[in-house]
Amino acid sequence: MKVIVKTGNDHEHEHDNVNESKENLDKLAIDEEGNLSEYNPITNMTPEEKELKTQEDIPDNLEDVKRVLEERVGLNRSFDLVMREMVFGSKRVGIFYCNGFVKDTVLSDILTRLSYASEKSVNHHTVESFMDYLIPHNQVKSYKKMSEIVGQVLMGGTALFIEGETAAIAIDVKSYPVRSIGEPDLERVVRGSRDGFVETLLLNVTLVRRRVRDERLKLEIMQIGKRTKTDVCIGYINDIANADLVDAIKEKISEVKIDGLPLGEKQLEELIVNKGWNPYPMVRFSERPDVVSAHLMEGHVCLFVDTSPSVMILPTTFFHHVQHAEEYRQTPFIGTYLRWVRFAGIMSSIFLLPLWFMMVMDPSLKPPGLEFLGPQKEGTLPLLVQFLIADIGIDLMRMAAVHTPSPLATAMGLVAAILVGDIAVKTGLFINEVILYLALASIGMFATPSYELGLANRIVRLGLLIAVAIFHVPGFVVGSTLWLLWLATRKSYNAPYMWPLIPFNAKSFFSIILRRPVLAAKTRLSITKPIDGTRQPKS
Repeated sequence: MKVIVKTGNDHEHEHDNVNESKENLDKLAIDEEGNLSEYNPITNMTPEEKELKTQEDIPDNLEDVKRVLEERVGLNRSFDLVMREMVFGSKRVGIFYCNGFVKDTVLSDILTRLSYASEKSVNHHTVESFMDYLIPHNQVKSYKKMSEIVGQVLMGGTALFIEGETAAIAIDVKSYPVRSIGEPDLERVVRGSRDGFVETLLLNVTLVRRRVRDERLKLEIMQIGKRTKTDVCIGYINDIANADLVDAIKEKISEVKIDGLPLGEKQLEELIVNKGWNPYPMVRFSERPDVVSAHLMEGHVCLFVDTSPSVMILPTTFFHHVQHAEEYRQTPFIGTYLRWVRFAGIMSSIFLLPLWFMMVMDPSLKPPGLEFLGPQKEGTLPLLVQFLIADIGIDLMRMAAVHTPSPLATAMGLVAAILVGDIAVKTGLFINEVILYLALASIGMFATPSYELGLANRIVRLGLLIAVAIFHVPGFVVGSTLWLLWLATRKSYNAPYMWPLIPFNAKSFFSIILRRPVLAAKTRLSITKPIDGTRQPKS
């Protein structure tokens, strides 16, 4: 057995350890805003370092420029930030760029041209001479603030700092990493264009420009995020989109105060659309340039967010989310048929299970000829529990399918369908009817064009099932009524969410129910209050 003897020195060491731990806790203290305390060594900068970090004037000495860049952006610490010093004519120039963004061939051509500059050509009005005579590039601009020129470099540009000058030149020679254009997975069509948006803003707006060659198409850019400085482009057609709508969206975006948008358009939606815990989508997302172009022609405003392959369309209603490009790629008759089938699938995804459950609980509600509805035998678990477990199981399988590598997806589907589903029925945990009707409801959910709308409808279905289990027929009637009234009170930028059903507009409702021929649609829908409401101008 060990005997531990504590001496007076040991107690002193314990006391020192306690004091040391208290000091460490003080160093890690966090203030009310969640920032580390002033004792944190990372933020404990000298007055000189703080001044250099916030300096706006561009020094006329390259050594001072490098010192400012070291404190401001981490030059010589971040491996991808490069400062290359060269002499052109009689002027020493510092070329500052981010290595991953620069298009090497273009920058090399510019440097080759600058290397032939004579001493006489750069002696007077140096910045203007470089811009007007020596730099053979179409996008060149001078800046006098350090924050502006650094911002251009972090966006992919290249900065030229010239010895003896207090202005710098930014050259746009960036080349963003970009994947190839492909058809979006969520909006496939049998016949139609196969191009879809990617994560590069400029390429996305170009895909729309290609389809809408209108000089009144405006694409205004703004930046959001103190740290990410994410580019957000507001697209609209000037003489179609309502000016009040455009101004309201611009004002909302300008009022956003956040450190960044690393998740792109989804974070922007929550920032500018006050939806709270509302599960229903208040905006429409699309990855198809033809769909976005069609909405621009209707008077909608579209928001492009850099690094996001989805474009946000405002304002939108419930019925915007149930339309698909495939309906307009077929004849009007076939398009109308497909639309009705889709409507039937969406309604079944919401009401099929609650109605069947209600008739099982009260067999007197079964219509004549449908007496066979209902379980022939009862399972081990109550019906409501079977519905909830099976619904959650389908969600788990959907998530597993997303995260499963493609070579294993087929095997995962076989396991889910045969082993889980079949054995669950044979063991008596579930009954055949529950699996059948839940499968039909799930098919209706997957047939919903809007992924977000399908998920929201699933939540409503679960709520109706619980209401029917507790209150029977009154639960279904009251629950459905409250759901409809609640949707009718929602608005997307002053546009009623259930328009044209509530408030009722016969002409527009007819356009929703039927896929009319192109020549029959002579005016635009009034939901966006377009300035020019005619689709077929006379001249």
